[in-house]
Amino acid sequence: MYNCMIKKATVNLVFICCILFPLSVSAQIPTDNLDGRTNTINTAVPFLRISPDARAGAMGDAGVATSPDANSMYWNLSKVAFAPSPSAVSVTYTPWLKELVNDVFLANLSGYYRWDEFQTVSASLRYFSLGTINFTDVTGMPTYDYRPREFAFDAGYARKLSDNFSVALAGRFIYSNLASGDINGRVIRPGKAFATDLSLFYTKDYEKSNNAVNTWNVGLALTNIGTKISYTESATNKDFLPTNFALGTAYTIGMDETNKLMFTLDLNKLMVPTPDSLGAYREKSTISGMFSSFGDAPGGFSEELQEVTVSLGGEYSYNDQFFVRAGYFYENKNKGNRKFVTAGLGVKYNMFGLNFSYLVPSGNGIQRNPLSNTLRFSLIFDLAHKNDDDGGTTW
Repeated sequence: MYNCMIKKATVNLVFICCILFPLSVSAQIPTDNLDGRTNTINTAVPFLRISPDARAGAMGDAGVATSPDANSMYWNLSKVAFAPSPSAVSVTYTPWLKELVNDVFLANLSGYYRWDEFQTVSASLRYFSLGTINFTDVTGMPTYDYRPREFAFDAGYARKLSDNFSVALAGRFIYSNLASGDINGRVIRPGKAFATDLSLFYTKDYEKSNNAVNTWNVGLALTNIGTKISYTESATNKDFLPTNFALGTAYTIGMDETNKLMFTLDLNKLMVPTPDSLGAYREKSTISGMFSSFGDAPGGFSEELQEVTVSLGGEYSYNDQFFVRAGYFYENKNKGNRKFVTAGLGVKYNMFGLNFSYLVPSGNGIQRNPLSNTLRFSLIFDLAHKNDDDGGTTW
C-alpha cells in the first residue's frame, strides 16, 4: 500500500487518473434531451488535440485552411504541397497548467521537404511531459519519483494533384506512459497505438488590378484514425483515440503588394461515440464509432450540433515579415465549455521566424483554461529562404 502526492500540486495525479480510468457521466444522461446537463466525450491521449503551433494558437486554434508552413502536419498535411519554400522546420514550446505547476509542457518538432514539383514528405515529434510525481509509503517516507510522459511520432506524404488541389496521408505512432505497477488491483503498463490522417486542400488565387492577390483556401482533415489504446492487460478496457473531423476555410485579402488581411474559420467534431446511459459506446470499434458519431448523441441532432467546436481567427501581415493575429474559440457548455480569446504576434527576418501566442485568462476554478495567462512560442527555420526580390516567403 502506498499513497501518492504531487510535487507542487495534485493536478498531475488527478489528470493521469482521469486518463487511465475515464469516468463517464453518461450514467446520469437519459436518452432524451440533455436539458442543460453535461455529456462530454471521453478519449485517451488528449494531448493529441493540444495545438502545438503558436501561429494557429493566436488565431483561436484555427489552422486547417490557413497558408502552409512547417506546422501544417498537425492541422492539414496536404497544405505543404503548396508551401512556397521547398523545406522548413519548426520548434514549439507550450507550458501547460503554468499557473499551478512549472514542469508540465508540450514540445513539438515538425518539418517538411519538397521531393519534387508534386511530392512533399513531412515528419513531426510531439512530446508531452506531465511533470514529476512523488510516491511515498504509508508512513509518508519518499519511495521513488515517477515522470509520466507521452509522445507521438508522425510521418506523412502530400501530393499535388493539380494547380489548386492536393491530398495527403500520414501515419502516427503513439506512446503513453502515465503510470506503472499495481494500482488499485490493476497492473498498469504504457499504452501504445497507431493512427493515420487523411487530408485535402484546395487553394485559388484571384489577381487584382493593383498587383495584389486575393486567395481562397478550403481544407478537410480526418485525424487520429487508429487503434484503441489500453493501459492494462484487459482487452475490454480500451479507450478511443481523439479521432477528429475538421473542416476549414480561409480568405486572404491583398490590400496592396505589401499588406494582407486573412480571415479563417474552422469547425471540428470528434468522431468518437457519445456516452450513453448503458455504456455500450465503449464496445464499438474505431470505424463503427466514427460513422455512428454523427448520429448517436442521446439528445438527438441538437446534441450532435453541440459537439462541434468553432475557431475564428484573423491575421494581418506586412510584407510577409510582421504579423498581428487574434482569434476566438467556442465549445458548448454541455461538451466542455471551453471559450477563450487569443492574440499573438509574428516576425520574420531572412530565414528565421518567431511566432508568439497568448491565451487571455477566462473562467475560474475548474473552468479555467490550462493555457490561461500563458505565452507560447514557435521558432521557424526556412531552409530555402527566398529573397524579397523573388517574392518573399510565407510562413
